[in-house]
Amino acid sequence: MTARIVLLVTSPRLPAGLLTAAAWDAVRSAPVFAGAESELTRVVRSAGAEVSVLTEGATQALLDAASAHGGAVWLAGPAGDESLARELGLRLAREPGLAELELMYGSWDPPGARLLDAVEVMDRLASPGGDPWKRAQTHRSLAGFLLEECYEAYDAIGADDTDALREELGDVLLQVLLHARLAENLPEGESWTVDDVAGGLVDKMVRRNPHVFSGERAGSIEEIEANWERIKRAEKTRDSVLDGIALSQPALALAAKILDRAGRVGLAVPPPLAESQVDAEARLGASLLSTVAAARQAGIDPEAALRRATLAYADAVRAAERPTPHPPT
Repeated sequence: MTARIVLLVTSPRLPAGLLTAAAWDAVRSAPVFAGAESELTRVVRSAGAEVSVLTEGATQALLDAASAHGGAVWLAGPAGDESLARELGLRLAREPGLAELELMYGSWDPPGARLLDAVEVMDRLASPGGDPWKRAQTHRSLAGFLLEECYEAYDAIGADDTDALREELGDVLLQVLLHARLAENLPEGESWTVDDVAGGLVDKMVRRNPHVFSGERAGSIEEIEANWERIKRAEKTRDSVLDGIALSQPALALAAKILDRAGRVGLAVPPPLAESQVDAEARLGASLLSTVAAARQAGIDPEAALRRATLAYADAVRAAERPTPHPPT
């Protein structure tokens, strides 16, 4: 039987002992080598396997061990030890029959693994010795940046630019991570972490989607939305259907949201009549509110409609700014 050299690659984002059954079989059945001490070498030793750390001559040591024992295992580092794999591959190509080289994945990054990297990077940036600007920020000083990044993501959606959307959502995530990291520095009893943010979100998603997590009948989209609102009302003690609306959002979107909330519970409260108002600003406001109400009745997003008209007007302004070409003489 041809000797086997296994390059065992594992995820640095998972606990070192979370290996596949095949990986554990490999490290228990052949000599094990590594380029440096690590948590993985400690765990493998604790399971009864011997691990030799080599700082040089790794290729020959693996070939010698494979020849003597029928196999050998190399615990690859975080970068996968590409140079070693390349050297071994070239050696075995020149001398076929020495051994077979096998790449084995002992564990894989779980979905969302790079989020752990993002949390780690933000922690370094916002810790002593990191970025002075980030350490000097507060929730209030960052508020405008959060809005700006959300608007840029909104623009990417409107432009159907999915590559730009991916980047802009990363900028939104940066704001979330920075706010969460700064919250760790709040006084005892008031502080919280990014895990608290994620944990609260997970609990909320599970509670509000019983058709997914609790075996309830899904029904129609309308029934799911109604159930979401029912659960939400039970969770939060509110005096009005309007409680919880973000009052700092743009006035047009705010008007649409308030009209929508009132409509959901069947409150027929007509907007004020423009002609009944006593001053020009109030009359204009009432007229705009009536326009938003009419848009809602027609199923039109007034924010998107005004944005579309405004951007078209901006194009007309730019066209008017261009010099008029003179006819040839």
